[in-house]
Amino acid sequence: MNLLLDTHVLLWALADDPALSPAARAAITNGSNVVFVSAATAWEIAIKKAIGKLRVPPGDYLAELKRHRFTPLDITTEHALAVETLPPLHADPFDRILVAQALVEKLTLVTHDDRLKAYPAPVIAA
Repeated sequence: MNLLLDTHVLLWALADDPALSPAARAAITNGSNVVFVSAATAWEIAIKKAIGKLRVPPGDYLAELKRHRFTPLDITTEHALAVETLPPLHADPFDRILVAQALVEKLTLVTHDDRLKAYPAPVIAA
């Protein structure tokens, strides 16, 4: 299975946070699954850190992704254009691009946000 982690799920996974559901943890740590992390997630983390809405331990983001065997996923023009076809169920642009990426790339989105379950992308509840 190919997974795409929502931002909070990535942060929980990196911190080994007990808030992460057993199902999500099992899917993320299953070596046969490919775990993708969107460039949108890095962008969201950087913005929230810069404005003081998020505190994360200092470190090399890309090295952490590599250490956990997570695969970076760039945002393409196809992903951006797919956002237009999504129903207006969620206003957060970061979440909308993640849903679009999941649909275009046929990924299962791992999220704690119940609003994202209303989109047609498969979801694992975190």
